[in-house]
Amino acid sequence: MQLTSEGAILLARKIEADLEAWRTSPNRTALLITGARQIGKTYIIRHFAKTHYEHVVELNFIENPEMATLFSTPRDARNLLMRLELATNSPMVPGKTLVFFDEVQQCKEIVTAIKFLVDDGRFDYIMSGSLLGVELEDIRSIPVGYMSELKMHPLDFEEFCWSQGAGSDVFDMLRDCLRDRKEVDGFAHDRLMELYAKYLVIGGMPAAVSSFVSDGSVRNVRTIQENIKREYRRDIGQYARKEDRLHIRSIYDLVPSELNNPNKRFTFSKVEKGLRFQAVASDFDWLVGADVAIAAYNVDEPCTPLEMSKERNLFKLFYNDVGLLTGSFLKKTALDVLNGNPDINYGSIYENAVAQELAAHGFDLYYYNSKKLGELDFLVQDRNDAVLPIEVKSGKSYKRHHAMDAVLAHSEYHLSTGYVFGPCNIAVENRILYLPVYMAGLLSND
Repeated sequence: MQLTSEGAILLARKIEADLEAWRTSPNRTALLITGARQIGKTYIIRHFAKTHYEHVVELNFIENPEMATLFSTPRDARNLLMRLELATNSPMVPGKTLVFFDEVQQCKEIVTAIKFLVDDGRFDYIMSGSLLGVELEDIRSIPVGYMSELKMHPLDFEEFCWSQGAGSDVFDMLRDCLRDRKEVDGFAHDRLMELYAKYLVIGGMPAAVSSFVSDGSVRNVRTIQENIKREYRRDIGQYARKEDRLHIRSIYDLVPSELNNPNKRFTFSKVEKGLRFQAVASDFDWLVGADVAIAAYNVDEPCTPLEMSKERNLFKLFYNDVGLLTGSFLKKTALDVLNGNPDINYGSIYENAVAQELAAHGFDLYYYNSKKLGELDFLVQDRNDAVLPIEVKSGKSYKRHHAMDAVLAHSEYHLSTGYVFGPCNIAVENRILYLPVYMAGLLSND
């Protein structure tokens, strides 16, 4: 975390390293940065552009909708670039200029135009937008040689710790502890659990984190979180099909209460009595495609490949940011989390936070529920196609995990290690690896 020359708080983000790698790549494509609204895409791109380029041309298709006509009938790259330079009144110097197209979901013609702009080769191009999974699916059909994609998420716990003054050496130490299966230093562990409690309340939305860094007010953070959820609901009203809007809003608003159910599985009848999954399948897909929700699908068996046995009509749905979830509960809940009140159940909050971390680090999420063996909170598949069974425990009884024991003992599943995240330090017992819940982001599949 640092201050800009204007006095604004600049939050350090991991994506900055990815942007630098793209900039120095010898065969540079256009770059598409995706992700939900309010996660800091525009801000980080502007900062990157200002730092690395002498000239920046920015075009926002929401603020300037008429600019989409520039792309409607261009004859070639030279013609389009001439139009762009005249329309923005910005100098474009070959080799020293970044062209930033923002809110590209409002300009469907960009799919065609970007190919010959990249072929022209004189300038660098970054595109960004929201709801691209539902509004501009064609953009992913651009050939590999023309476009690379980076997905951005809310701040993960490591980035949040940076905002609180923790250096990169802290997480280097944690990675060493994970590798060597050794306990985290007691003082460091206690401090990280305190920071994690803050993260569960503040979350990773940049506006919320910046506000908390600035004045430490949880009340102001909750106002920001409500405004973000209000904007997400407005997007549903603006971009979803008219006949789907009511159901999509209802689904989004039901997430907190559904996660408080014992099995956390989404119940369709809560949206509308007697409703069948087929009637609302596309509504759930809309929320996931808009990156405002994360889905974990049930599988028949905890075996690779998980995708082959997933049941699309059985799933858990999480918010894209744990702070938005905690902000949906009573103010007392937020205070209990901050104060570490041992008498409340943090299950839904812990599980949402772990889902968020796993998704941000490249995992598709699944879970397993068997009448005979019990339920595993998450299953993920690593880059070596090994299945990792995961339990998330929020209380002192984190060593009770009957489903995990049963699945690991099953001769047909061939699972080597079970992972239990909880309010504990690192420990290994039999085939179970116990990890502090704040280390969920260290399981990476990027």
